Amino acid sequence: MQVFRDVLRKVGFVRRGHEPARAKDMKQITPQILLRAYQMGMFPMAETRASSEIFWLDPAERGIMPLDGFRIARSLAKRLRAMPFQVSVDTAFARVVDGCAARPETWINAEIFDLFCTLHHAGHAHSIEVWDGPELVGGVYGLALGGTFCGESMFSIRRDASKVALAYLVDRLRIGGFVLFDTQFVTGHLESLGAVEIPRAEYHQRLCAALLVEADFHAQQGMPAVHDLLQRNTQTS
Repeated sequence: MQVFRDVLRKVGFVRRGHEPARAKDMKQITPQILLRAYQMGMFPMAETRASSEIFWLDPAERGIMPLDGFRIARSLAKRLRAMPFQVSVDTAFARVVDGCAARPETWINAEIFDLFCTLHHAGHAHSIEVWDGPELVGGVYGLALGGTFCGESMFSIRRDASKVALAYLVDRLRIGGFVLFDTQFVTGHLESLGAVEIPRAEYHQRLCAALLVEADFHAQQGMPAVHDLLQRNTQTS
């Protein structure tokens, strides 16, 4: 899979080596091992959805979304004000992960899917869902660790649905006291919203500090009004 190989070349993996660490060389991955890996700055990827092999990545350049730098463009603000969607939190986690994996090239295999569903049931992993009536049309999910939110993936089958999900996620992270939003990599889509790359060493320093922060993903009760979300974003961006 060329896209996956390109990612492996980009990450300069792993701290002391030139080849990605393979999970098959380690003991079986448990939810506890996965949490510890994220606390150490690593995250898993599979080559394909059908692959049974998992690689541990720790990119030389790490993507983050500065929580005070999230950009809502004029077109997205207009879309939010019109709000053709309904937004919810933690009501369809497995469906969001499945939506993220339902593409020709994905790094989410069955084991990663199951591990994150287990972490969701344990209160560690969360999702934002975007609906068009009864249809799930977009969403984002990730892992909360102290004051860090490790964004895993997002999907959209309606225009701007993933951007809407991110806008609601960033607002929730700010209110919950999070200080680090890890996006793993920076795509053109994320860069347009304010994501940046920082060196591995800087990321690990920020991660260590953020893990000591007591944040609460559910500090925000319910879903905010669009006007309030946009106003808070203007004040912090």
